[in-house]
Amino acid sequence: MFTQWWSNIQIKTRFIVLITLITSLIITGLIFWSLTFVQKNSILINNRLYKDLGTVFVSQILDNIEFHNDQKIVNILEKIYLKTASIKYIMFCRVDGSLLLSLPAYSNQINACLALDSPLITAKSQDFLFNTLLVKYQYLLRDNIIQIIVPLIKHGNKFGSVNLGINLNIYNSLSAYFIYQVSIFIFVCIWLIVIMAFIFNSLTIMEPTKKLLFAIQNISLGKFHQRIQLMFDNEFNELILSFNDMAERLEYYEKKNIEKLTLEKNKWESILSTITDGAILVDAELRLLFVNQIAIKTFDWINLDITGKAIVNYLPLHVSRALLPIFNSLVKFNCFDNLINQTEEVCIHINYNSNKIFRFLLTPILDKNNKVLLGIAITIQDISREIQLNDAKNIFIGNVSHELRTPLCNIGSFLETLLDYNNSLNVTQKKYFLTIANNETKRLACLVNDILDLSRLESEFDYSFIKVDLVQILCGVAKTSQLIAEKNYIKLLVEIDPFVQFVFGNESLLFQVISNLVSNSIKFTSQYGYIVLRAYLLISLSVSTASNDVSFTSIDIIRVEIVDEGIGIDKRDQKVIFDRFVRVEEDVHTLQGTGLGLSIVKNILNKHNARLILTSNLSVGTSLCFDLFIINK
Repeated sequence: MFTQWWSNIQIKTRFIVLITLITSLIITGLIFWSLTFVQKNSILINNRLYKDLGTVFVSQILDNIEFHNDQKIVNILEKIYLKTASIKYIMFCRVDGSLLLSLPAYSNQINACLALDSPLITAKSQDFLFNTLLVKYQYLLRDNIIQIIVPLIKHGNKFGSVNLGINLNIYNSLSAYFIYQVSIFIFVCIWLIVIMAFIFNSLTIMEPTKKLLFAIQNISLGKFHQRIQLMFDNEFNELILSFNDMAERLEYYEKKNIEKLTLEKNKWESILSTITDGAILVDAELRLLFVNQIAIKTFDWINLDITGKAIVNYLPLHVSRALLPIFNSLVKFNCFDNLINQTEEVCIHINYNSNKIFRFLLTPILDKNNKVLLGIAITIQDISREIQLNDAKNIFIGNVSHELRTPLCNIGSFLETLLDYNNSLNVTQKKYFLTIANNETKRLACLVNDILDLSRLESEFDYSFIKVDLVQILCGVAKTSQLIAEKNYIKLLVEIDPFVQFVFGNESLLFQVISNLVSNSIKFTSQYGYIVLRAYLLISLSVSTASNDVSFTSIDIIRVEIVDEGIGIDKRDQKVIFDRFVRVEEDVHTLQGTGLGLSIVKNILNKHNARLILTSNLSVGTSLCFDLFIINK
């Protein structure tokens, strides 16, 4: 137990305890030795004093007694005992050692105790004893007594001996005990002084130093609110005041820096939150630092506390497997090799149940000054539409190539036949071959025109918009399409509201729109089906144009609608049929076309500030309509 306690004490404290112990023992030992030396000298002096006192006492007795006159000796001793208060007792012994007188008169047992020395004295050499005064210290009846044994010798005659018991001086009797107490007192005082000095040092120096050290450690940990309270008025006050002032300044600077960093963080978070791509930032250990809302929705991380967590624990398993090799490669190259700020790219299906494909762009964030990889920025782009457009474009290129190759091959083959067999062919055969070549040329020109029209519409070509006759356009389209409809046994009906006449637009573009829509309806409507081309006044609005005069202008909104009983369009395809290069029936390839018609229609209507409205059900039919306007003053 003591060993464990001692091992827990600091070396400095052990050294102080040992030094204090050695010092206290040395000082106490010196004082004890000094007092003991003084005591011994005091005893020697007292012995001489008591011997002289005994000699004087005996001389007075011998002057007043006679030989063999014991009664007179007793009387003299009684007078001396009664007159001298310091004499505790007087005993007179004969030469043979027997007790003759004892003052005061104790009981026989006590007298026997007091006369214990008499046989001893008698047994020794009487020449030595009776010629020498003997002084003894003894404890009797709870008193310290000086026992003086004085031989009575007069003119060579030996009367016996007188045993005087004198009360010992209290200071002399307690000298040994006093030395012991003083030594203990000094030893304790030394320790008390050391303890008090240690406490004082702790309160005035050590405690403030510990608090200062603790405060410095807190400051180093970023706890700038740390302050030290003043306890004593000493030299540490100025240091503590300086420390508090420093901590206050650091706290102020920290708040300013935090406000600045928070402002910058909020600014960047706002920027990252507004971009359409997902953004994720991870540190060098792949822990999530920032995720914008797009990425949260993409991975369904809503209401999850993911900041500071490993990103691989929250990604789908197949996504983690695809990204981990790239993560490891970036960390390896930028931590152990030369720093390379190279973006890695990978495309992944996040959810196999959907057709969405995402492009992951992984860019290392480097501290080139310290040559350290700080983190990895991950950009997530939804490229599903891009891939669909690329696929559609590839299909379009294939279709266009096929559509171009077919008429060109037909034209080339018929012209080559005419050249090779010109003399053997009759006029009817030649006319037939030339008619086919001409039709193929028109078909090729139509295809090229569609491509050029789409390019022109998307290049923001400036078209002129004027007041045009909508009825004339509708009738022209109906006449052109009627022959094709009758050929396919389809009934084409035209319904025009009598209130409809003029609209604001481009006549050529509107003719192209309506013609394209009617052509598509004929293409996707089965035999004996119906197609209705109608135009009617949807609404008429009156608008005041002058503040002083009562003057109104009416705005008529005309709706053009094409309704068919065709195969209909699936709801999944209704959002993409207006895109370029898209053909719904592409999988079957039963109908000719480039997939540009509806895209051209959409762009033309955008030029007219109109929107194409589609309503369709599979195996029921399709309705397409758009609104035009005319201002009547």
